[in-house]
Amino acid sequence: MSMKAKEFTMNVLNGLSTGVVITLIPSALLGQLMKALSSAFPAFTSTATTITAMTNFTMCLLAAVAAFCVGTAFKFNLIQTGSLAAAATLGAGVVTPTAKGFLLSGTGDVINITVTIVIGVLVAQFIGDKLKNYTVLLVPVLVILIAGGLGMLTLPYVRQVTTFIGAVIMHLTVLQPILMGALMGLVFAVLIVSPISSVGIATAISLSGIDSGSANLGIVAGSFTLAIMGASVNSLGTTLAHFIGTPKIQMANMLEKPKLFIPVMVNAAIAGAIGAIFNIKGTPMSAGFGFSGLIGPLAAWNETNQSAGAMILLIILFLVMPIVLGFLARQIFIKQTKLVSPENLLIKA
Repeated sequence: MSMKAKEFTMNVLNGLSTGVVITLIPSALLGQLMKALSSAFPAFTSTATTITAMTNFTMCLLAAVAAFCVGTAFKFNLIQTGSLAAAATLGAGVVTPTAKGFLLSGTGDVINITVTIVIGVLVAQFIGDKLKNYTVLLVPVLVILIAGGLGMLTLPYVRQVTTFIGAVIMHLTVLQPILMGALMGLVFAVLIVSPISSVGIATAISLSGIDSGSANLGIVAGSFTLAIMGASVNSLGTTLAHFIGTPKIQMANMLEKPKLFIPVMVNAAIAGAIGAIFNIKGTPMSAGFGFSGLIGPLAAWNETNQSAGAMILLIILFLVMPIVLGFLARQIFIKQTKLVSPENLLIKA
């Protein structure tokens, strides 16, 4: 891949990831928290409903916010960026015409949002300054009609593809839950430290149930593994940031030294399989977050009978097990085989 193509891809992926974080994290975090608080304190139900409605509305803005982030990454002007946002919203499929106006609902199809944004960026780049004084008038028209129009045309077909992928995963989970749990844990632990948005992928294929729970546990295991293996060379704050924040802070090190993926993948697969054995579940909105904001654990808690036993199990799976796996990885991959050096995981300020 050429440098220009790599930069183009990274700008799109980073912009999309940022948009996902801005619009989906509030709902994923507060939505689960509001459910828990409503169950414990019925008087809080009205406030919880209002907060949930606010965060749900924010989810509908995923396409527009992601497009703004992508436009910023490409250093587009306001006309180009705003046009890109409008086109992405059309391609997302979140707007439905009704007799009383337009209905805005859902996050839209993340894959088709990406397709629409890519087309919009290419159109905006092609136009550039060619239209001179007519740029303000024609750029919005051309970007919205071409990118937005093509996005609307591809939407039904892309939806079929994403629905099919989701159906295949769910079918395989029924047939081989432990194997699929291990695979989900491994895949999402890799995604979380890559340029690709783990949350975006989970949302795109509507990952739910055991698949979502295993994906979260895989991310948690990978996060703790990286934190513990690099604890001797990183500050306490940086070490904690791996799982309180995101392990994506190790992305540069991981891509530079691919051998770092080995302990992460091993532990993530183990955690994902164990999650499937204990029937740990999640939602499409929670999958891909892991321990961050306690989104994964809270989603899993809301899928249980919320008993003392369930709480103890979740503490073991989301905290004790990842720590144990992390120390085992340090012992095996750093001290014994010396495959990995702590310096490989140094986060440079």
